[in-house]
Amino acid sequence: MSFRSQIFRRLYRAPEIVAEAILSQHPSMRFLSETRGTQTPITFREWFRQEVRGINRGPYWPVHPSSLVVGWRNVLAGIETSPGAMPGCYIQALGPVILGDYTQVAPNVSIISANHKLEDLREHEIGRVEIGEYCWLGVGSVILPNVTLGSFTIVAANAVVTKPFPDGYCVLAGMPARVVKHLDPTRCPKHRSRHEYHGFVPKAHFETFRARELLV
Repeated sequence: MSFRSQIFRRLYRAPEIVAEAILSQHPSMRFLSETRGTQTPITFREWFRQEVRGINRGPYWPVHPSSLVVGWRNVLAGIETSPGAMPGCYIQALGPVILGDYTQVAPNVSIISANHKLEDLREHEIGRVEIGEYCWLGVGSVILPNVTLGSFTIVAANAVVTKPFPDGYCVLAGMPARVVKHLDPTRCPKHRSRHEYHGFVPKAHFETFRARELLV
């Protein structure tokens, strides 16, 4: 990038940078500064696009414009867990979808908690999905209804998980997914960030928010 291009880019972003610097001082906007350096930093641009422009407004965590979240009030997203923050995700929460703390969701992931009834496609069979802490759902993977994944479960790219793997500490791959590797729990640290947020909501305020806004 040329020097001139760098200057124009900085001038173009100047209002955004100033707005972010001012707003991040407000108690309700501290996530802009306190999530920096975490695995799910929240930027001013993401917040503005979602909460002000209204693109994917509703979910209490960042959602990419190309992702779709259905039934966000049935989603319990853990600390630093933002399903759909990456492009092309589909989160269908007609039934409860619970994701543990520090779980990563890659692009083009589908998490589906309800299926059409085979005899009558106008109706759904409602299930639930539970994913533990420190999991990683690889790009293009699919999590189907009534799946439970224990903590430290890695789902490989394009895997389709059709049944529970509640013990965790494993790598799943294939269609349908099966265990291809077990992880050593002693090598899986349960790290914590200094400032903990459920999306835009501080951990200290989350249970109050949950009781008021969520169905799960």
